[in-house]
This record gives sequence, structure tokens and C-alpha cells, in this order.
Amino acid sequence: MIYLDNAATTYPKPKRVYKRVEEIIKNIGGNPGRSSHTMALEASRVIFSTREALAKLLNIPDASRIAFTKNATEAVNIALKGLLRSGDHVVTTSFEHNSVARTFKRLEAEGIEVTKVSGGRGKSPDRVEPGDIEKALTGKTKLVCIVHASNVFGTIEPVPEIGELCRGKGITFMVDGAQTAGAVPIDMDSMNIDLFAGTGHKALLGPQGTGFIYMKEGIEPPPLVDGGTGELTDVLEIPDRLETGTINTPGIGGLGAGVEFILNEGLTKIKAYEEKLLGQLIQGLGKIKGVNILGTPDAKQRVGLVSFTIEGQNPDEIGMRLDREFSIMVRAGTHCAPDAHMTAGTHPEGAVRVSPGYFNEPEEIEEFIKAVEFIAKGS
Repeated sequence: MIYLDNAATTYPKPKRVYKRVEEIIKNIGGNPGRSSHTMALEASRVIFSTREALAKLLNIPDASRIAFTKNATEAVNIALKGLLRSGDHVVTTSFEHNSVARTFKRLEAEGIEVTKVSGGRGKSPDRVEPGDIEKALTGKTKLVCIVHASNVFGTIEPVPEIGELCRGKGITFMVDGAQTAGAVPIDMDSMNIDLFAGTGHKALLGPQGTGFIYMKEGIEPPPLVDGGTGELTDVLEIPDRLETGTINTPGIGGLGAGVEFILNEGLTKIKAYEEKLLGQLIQGLGKIKGVNILGTPDAKQRVGLVSFTIEGQNPDEIGMRLDREFSIMVRAGTHCAPDAHMTAGTHPEGAVRVSPGYFNEPEEIEEFIKAVEFIAKGS
């Protein structure tokens, strides 16, 4: 079996992730922030240490500005539904994930104006330019929200430049980093990011059911779900205000173990290895007649995924054949991002997406390329 669907969720995880989750369930088991006994205090330390590890990886000076969520989608909803009001204007892109696109569709019905900026005007449909963002701004623009790297194109967007533009105009800048947290270097301050939504189960190597939102100091969204600690007060501070109810301590502990692995291994080393696999993929697929690759051919400007089509063949059928005939697992379809496929001209069928990870081997990439070549020949 060859697993090449790491953009959906990474597999396998580092051994320390499995070990940490099991240890917390078996030996800690307490409810963080709800009691003062030994097990509850130890559970609180798990949450605290993961917050600190994330802050170190993402260069966040105050770890308390990170609130844990169950995924990036919840983080996106907390920010957009909490901060935007009727009459506000927002700017986004034509290739956002549904977590952003569908939330904006709901908010449009509530009186919020949304402008989608298209990528590259035919030259680079996978990349949005700061100048095009600037042209879309109005006197009512409250927020610019873009994906750091599309889960269809994989291209890394010019976040620092767009953030600088927003900061200079006093507009809040939000980034969907579901595909980039743990995959590329991120510094919230130098990249001018005010809000960042991330997930734990992709490049951060943690378990499913974990995510987070970072909010720059001064940005105070209300909770998406009411509840919270045992205190009889309506004035809860961040992060407690956004972490209502019992949170996923084993999952967050596993996320912390994944982040520790990245910090110990070195993000530069991880990124360089994944770029090597991407370069192998792009070069190999590019030699196959009928294959069309979406996004930039430059592996250094990508996160670890490549989407492609084969002329005259249905992506879902290709994905099923890879699984059934070659035991290779990829993802096919529209990848929860129909806007991106409409931008690419691959809607409604979508594309095949292959996403290697740090634990894949070059030999596995070669096996995948041979399988695609076999399918492309109509065999």
C-alpha cells in the first residue's frame, strides 16, 4: 500500500504522536481547567505545552492568543462569523476552500458584501497578486481573507506582501493556513497576519479533530459556541472564551507531539525533502502524454501536493483504479474547493490530487508515476 493523500490527512504520524495520545488517555485522563486535582492539572499542562510548541513553530510571541478548535473550518467560522457585520465588505480569492467560500455565502445573505479576486487573469490562475487585492478594496473593506496555499493548486500565495498592504491601510488580514502550518516557515508578525486558521491533522502531523485559531492582540471575536469554564461570569478571556466545553485533550496532546517532531527534525529539512518528492512528481507526470498539471511547475513555490488531469479520463475513475489496481491512495474530485476548479477550468469533474509527505520514499513516487502512465495509455 502506498499512501499519497497527505493533503487530506497525514499518514503515518510520527510514533511519538501515537504514544502521546495513548499516554494521555491511559495515564492522565483528567479534564483540563475543571478541577484542581493532580490528573486535571496534568491535563492542563498538556494543553499549555501544545500551545507553547505551536507558538514557537509559528513565531507567535504570546501563546495565549492561540485557541484550540476541532479543525480549521471551525477556526474560520469563529473569525468570519464573529467579526463581520451587515454592511461590511470583504475581499477573498476565487480559489478558496469551502470552509471559507461557504461561510462567505452564508454571510452574504446577512448583508455582508464579498468580492472574489481571480488569480493571475489567465497567466497564473493559481496565484493572486497584491495589486489585484488592492484594486478590490473599498472604503467599507473590513477584512481580506485568503488561503495561504490552495488545496487544489498547491501554490504558495504572496502572503507577506498582501499582509503589508492590509496593514498599511488598517484592514484586518486573515489567512487560511490549513495546508501550510507545519509545511512552510510562518512568522505571524513579519508576514503581517492578524488572524490565522490552522488544522492539526495535516502538515502538523497531529490527530484528526484538532485545529486552532491565532488572533493578534486586540482582535477579540465572540465565541461561536457558548459555554466555557465553571466560572459564573460572562467575561471570559481568550483563549478560554473560544474553547467552550470539554476540549480534546488527547488530540491536542498528540498535536503537540507532532509539532515537537517538526521542531526537532527541523522545518527546513522537512520542506527540502518534500520539495525533492514534488520535483520528482512534476517531472515524471510532465513526461506523460495527456497529463495536465494544475499550478506552478516550481516545486519550491508549492506545498506538498500536485493536482492533475488526464485528457479524456474521469478523475474519480483514475483515483479508483490507482487504489484497486495499484494499491495507491490519492484523492480525486473537487477537493471541497469547487471555486478553485472553476478557476482552473476543471469543474465539475475536478482532478486527481497526489500529496506525498515526509514519510514517503522516492521509490513510492516512481511507482505512482508508472501507474499513471499505464492508466494514461488507456491500458
